[in-house]
Amino acid sequence: MAKIRWPLVVRRTHKWIALFMGFQVVLWTLTGFYMVVVHIDTIHGDHLVRAPLARPYELGGLAPPSRIVAAAPGTSEVRLQRHFDKPVWRAETPEGPALYDAKTGSRLAPPGEQDIRALARRIYTGQGNIVAVKLLTEAPQEMQSRKPPYWQVEFEGWNRPTFYLSPATGELLSRRHALWRVFDFAWMLHIMDYDERTNVNNPLLRVATWSAFAMAVSGAWLLIWSFPRRKKKKKATA
Repeated sequence: MAKIRWPLVVRRTHKWIALFMGFQVVLWTLTGFYMVVVHIDTIHGDHLVRAPLARPYELGGLAPPSRIVAAAPGTSEVRLQRHFDKPVWRAETPEGPALYDAKTGSRLAPPGEQDIRALARRIYTGQGNIVAVKLLTEAPQEMQSRKPPYWQVEFEGWNRPTFYLSPATGELLSRRHALWRVFDFAWMLHIMDYDERTNVNNPLLRVATWSAFAMAVSGAWLLIWSFPRRKKKKKATA
């Protein structure tokens, strides 16, 4: 029976795993580098949105929340906020969020395109003009995590800043820009989920991870084996 030559077996195993996994390891390195270098607040687009001013409300003369609940049975939450600088009650109704005039208690109509343009312009910190406004009923790739409909407002600029606003209240739902889109693409390559880009425990990633581990272990074994070993000296016979 032929003796197994373990160094040769390990070397070949290491070589073929490296050929199979080398490109993915490079992708892990490059995408990980990008995700570390670019600050997460920049990725989230916090710099694109103007922080709301904290101003007190004049509570006198406002319709009580009980009137809003009576007008929309099943409402789970009523919150006072501002809409175009005017106080409104935001109600979470069974049909979705809705705005009510805080003074009269009457329900406000959903914002139209001109309202959406004005709301987006008010919260955008940049100077670029709005180049497109669309009411989407199908989610684009970058908004797969949120169910439509929503308004999409795109501004001019190298990073294509884009806001997504609620069709019921005009509230900002999310923002996207070029650096976020690069991050999303890098995240897809990093976790190897090429469909939904959310599953960090998919079979392909598990196979690649264990293959990379086997490559590292075999490489470490070959490194240790390559060091010269001292032979024990035979004791001189009398």
